[in-house]
Amino acid sequence: MYNILMTIFLIVCVILIACVMMQPAKNDNDAMSALTGGAGDLFSRKKARGFEAVMQIVTTILGAIFFILALALVYLSAH
Repeated sequence: MYNILMTIFLIVCVILIACVMMQPAKNDNDAMSALTGGAGDLFSRKKARGFEAVMQIVTTILGAIFFILALALVYLSAH
């Protein structure tokens, strides 16, 4: 059981890394953002659409699976 979970865990890790790397950059490189920390853009955020929205959902789901598998592996290794 431990080996199966470890294999699934490693596959999820690789896919999660790929999903994070595929997400588009969300940074604005203007001087005001550097000085204020981007606080001026607090209410000007747009909702993600299309590919960006799908990647956010997939990354969230894979992150949750990663966390659950990590806890399951810790539990199995302790018992």
